[in-house]
Amino acid sequence: MTETVNKQGAPVQAPKQVVVVGAGVVGVATALALQSYGVAVTLIDRGEPGMECSYGNSGAISPGSVAPLALPGILKTVPGMLMDQDGPLSIGWKHLPKAASWLVAFAQSAEPKRVAAAAERLNDLYQGAVDAHAALAQNLGVSELFMRRGHLHLYPDADYAQKDATGWQLRAKYGYQVEELDRAGIEALEPHAPQGYAHGRYLADHGTILNPLRYVQSMLHAFVQRGGKLVQAEAKAIRPDDKGWAVRTGDAALDAQRWPHIVVAAGAWAPALLKPLGMLLPIESQRGYHAQFAGAQHLVERTVVLADKKVFIAPMEGGLRVGGTVEIAGLKAPPNPRRTAGIVRMAREAFPALAGLEAQHWMGHRPCLPGSVPIVGHIDAIQGLWLAVGHGHLGLTGSLPTAQRIATGMCGPQALPFWQLRTAG
Repeated sequence: MTETVNKQGAPVQAPKQVVVVGAGVVGVATALALQSYGVAVTLIDRGEPGMECSYGNSGAISPGSVAPLALPGILKTVPGMLMDQDGPLSIGWKHLPKAASWLVAFAQSAEPKRVAAAAERLNDLYQGAVDAHAALAQNLGVSELFMRRGHLHLYPDADYAQKDATGWQLRAKYGYQVEELDRAGIEALEPHAPQGYAHGRYLADHGTILNPLRYVQSMLHAFVQRGGKLVQAEAKAIRPDDKGWAVRTGDAALDAQRWPHIVVAAGAWAPALLKPLGMLLPIESQRGYHAQFAGAQHLVERTVVLADKKVFIAPMEGGLRVGGTVEIAGLKAPPNPRRTAGIVRMAREAFPALAGLEAQHWMGHRPCLPGSVPIVGHIDAIQGLWLAVGHGHLGLTGSLPTAQRIATGMCGPQALPFWQLRTAG
């Protein structure tokens, strides 16, 4: 086994066994990364792996998204968003008392120094994500799922783009090349580009996964083929004792097992697992919605962002996926059909060819921290506890870098990152 070194400089044997709680893209990638060190990994999830946010996301691999969600001036824009029934932000008023402290912390995160610090940390985590996903898709034998055609952000005009000036300045600071386009340039890239958009910003070095669920399933297949253990059970509680970490599921045999290390990658459900340990994790579910139109993927050549509406449009294997919006309404409220109806209406206005097509609807829970920076690594105060949570709408982008960071922190440096190793069974 690989040896690493603790803070006192003493060699530490990498673990032989680890349990990962949560089988979204972050959890599955982490299991695969640990397995590349020879660790025996047990992966636990209550549902089918990849069926939460990993199923419904836009497929965007966006390392240039280094700007946190809370930016200077955000409070001035919130009232207008809330007044617009189809706007990018909605708050379920019944959930407001529970979300109030998170919303206050979110507003405080917009302070310029905090924004700068968050951007630095986000860039440190996400840089190289496009190449990582390209390599992993190839090694998994699903290179057809990876597309490197960039992302195109559309604005009504150049003046409107100044509303997002902070985000573009941060991208430039960290070396992301941006090409500004007029209407002719937009149509050269996207012949079916919606009318009403005269200014574009093109990030050529970004990518798209054309079927996020199949991508996660391919990772999982490789994990199981190499001896990984997948358990479909609800992790009701986690706790340490003198033998290691226990995961309480209600299955007697599983509950009796112990692991020296546990990785919590449970997304928006992580706070409930961690609260009994004395950890109050400030994660709020930012509920996201999408509508998918079967057979319409030809309408765009790449991921397109209607920046004025905060909507992502992406070609998928099964059709055209249109997603976005942020809804603060908690984990228990049912999906709000008005949110999806608004997305469908915007999509049909942007692409009249969608008028006669039915849309499949989805809603999922994106785990967001007030400052937008995920928590990745070992919790020093609790031996053997590792977190990989809080990626918000960038879980796919950050999944592989997060997994490698967890594996390296637990097991030591590796000659090659796990995505460059042959992982297919």
